[in-house]
Amino acid sequence: MELIVRDRRDEADGVVCLTLAHPDGRDLPAWTAGAHVDLTLDEGVVRQYSLSSDPAERATWRLGILREPAGRGGSEYVCTKLDVGDLVEVSEPRNHFELEPAARYLFVAGGIGITPILTMIARARATGADWSLLYGGRTRSSMAFLDDLAVHGDRVTVVPQDEQGLLPLADVLGAIGPDTAVYACGPEPMLAAVETHVVDRSALHLERFTPKLVETEGPDEAFEVEFATSGLTATVPAEASILDVAEELGLPVDFSCREGTCGSCETPILGGRAEHRDSVLDDAEQAENTCLMICVSRAERGCARLRLEL
Repeated sequence: MELIVRDRRDEADGVVCLTLAHPDGRDLPAWTAGAHVDLTLDEGVVRQYSLSSDPAERATWRLGILREPAGRGGSEYVCTKLDVGDLVEVSEPRNHFELEPAARYLFVAGGIGITPILTMIARARATGADWSLLYGGRTRSSMAFLDDLAVHGDRVTVVPQDEQGLLPLADVLGAIGPDTAVYACGPEPMLAAVETHVVDRSALHLERFTPKLVETEGPDEAFEVEFATSGLTATVPAEASILDVAEELGLPVDFSCREGTCGSCETPILGGRAEHRDSVLDDAEQAENTCLMICVSRAERGCARLRLEL
């Protein structure tokens, strides 16, 4: 879709908030808490950004975008070039961070990881679920949407690192009950720490903006991939990805990040087992072996061929 920038403001130090709408005022597509959209930016660059508004609001979408001068160029373009009245190509929402029903939620956000968590708070409030938020950032001035969160009183604990140190994850996570689902989004060190303190992994749901460290058993090996829909079979060399080979063959495949974080290249598995290296699927989803991210994942060692729906 081509949407118009209805509003733009500096939300925090280094964070820009954009409000997008359909140019003719039509409602935007429905979406669920935790979803993100793709923005197609300068010279066809595609980047993913979490929606941060209330899913019940259909007239506009809100994005909170952290400017990263040393990043891959998307946020720099958004923060320095996009302005009110500009048109931007936006995908329909996709969700790899769905909010599942629970009696109680503990939300943990670090930095710009607050963006999808805001949508989950709106959904939890709509369903009457109990919830609380632990929100950390480098400084108070760098933490976005504090005014929005202030109305929730003591349900929200704000922890600027320069004032109070790191988030008290051990204390907070150690006190949660068996009926509490934990949703966390933020920098990798925070997420790794959250993982160490949650005993019931089925209650833990994470979204990563950067790839997690994946340990492998040894050097990568070549394997075969059958692209079943296209009727082609090819060898994936040790130094290449399935995505690389699919591109060389001219196969129609969506992709963006090339590092296993955005989910754009998710592809169904029809045969064989994958060695999952993405940061999108949780442990249970990877064990199901029904799909993989072809930008980073490979055939499981000992599996000579993968059969994919592509």
